[in-house]
Amino acid sequence: MVIARRIALITLLLALGACSSLFGTRDPLNIDLVGLEPATGQGMEARFTVKLRVQNPNDQAIDYNGIALDLSVNGQPLASGVSDASGQVPRFGEKVISVPVSISAFSAFRQAWGLSGGPPRQGMPYEINGKLAGGLFGTVRFNDKGVLNWPEPVARP
Repeated sequence: MVIARRIALITLLLALGACSSLFGTRDPLNIDLVGLEPATGQGMEARFTVKLRVQNPNDQAIDYNGIALDLSVNGQPLASGVSDASGQVPRFGEKVISVPVSISAFSAFRQAWGLSGGPPRQGMPYEINGKLAGGLFGTVRFNDKGVLNWPEPVARP
């Protein structure tokens, strides 16, 4: 009886060790906003396609079957979007993922109101929060922060 318990305990510990090596700690994904392209909107909403570069610094590929994101500018929510796109971010690799987002008339008005209250800014802080859903490891959450800079005016000859 004692030997059976010891064997069961050793088997359990070995199984837990195998699971921890299979589902070990993962480094966070690196997400960068690489593009924002206009898309066709409806009514009083504006639509854009957000392009995100997703870098996987891990030794295992990450499968996904959906993505959701929220974009805030100047600390205020601006746009949100979802996509049922599926694919894989390769191990020690990267992929550009496109997500359609909507900007409501209210969000656009709130941003315009905030910009009208002061001197022109050189850049506007933004933050993206989102998640890649699905795959063997479940949902992977991500965020990115930066500054949107106005393009320099083109000099005319």
